[in-house]
Amino acid sequence: MPKSNQTTLCYIERDNCYLMMHRIKKQQDINKDKWVGIGGHFKENESPEDCLLREVKEETSLTLLDYRLRGVITFISGRYQTEYMFLYTATSFLGEIGDCDEGKLEWIPKDRVDELPIWAGDRIFFRLLNETDRFFSLKLRYEGESLAEAVLDGRPLEI
Repeated sequence: MPKSNQTTLCYIERDNCYLMMHRIKKQQDINKDKWVGIGGHFKENESPEDCLLREVKEETSLTLLDYRLRGVITFISGRYQTEYMFLYTATSFLGEIGDCDEGKLEWIPKDRVDELPIWAGDRIFFRLLNETDRFFSLKLRYEGESLAEAVLDGRPLEI
């Protein structure tokens, strides 16, 4: 069965930091060498919450207790099928962080995230996560690795 084009991504918060993954372990990885949140592709018959909880457990060994859907991101690229990502934040969890076979997990201060190698579109949704509590829809269109278009709630953004 081909990979789903629906994904989840979660930024777990603690002490004004986000738990992030430095994607350095897989050779064939669209996110190679970038810093991203925790998440992945839906499996058959999963809801967004099912996928979120499974992916967080698989990648971090943590069990989320308190999480919130913050937005839906539509990624468009000439190289890959369009992806629909459910973006979450989480503030409470059980367990200890384990090893991850996809990258190195690290708590990153929120005010330092912009210094990391992240996707240009991620900078937009980090700003939204930090500036507003409202739910948002963000469309990001890439040409290669360059962000060519960003549309927030149906309105074009300057990039």
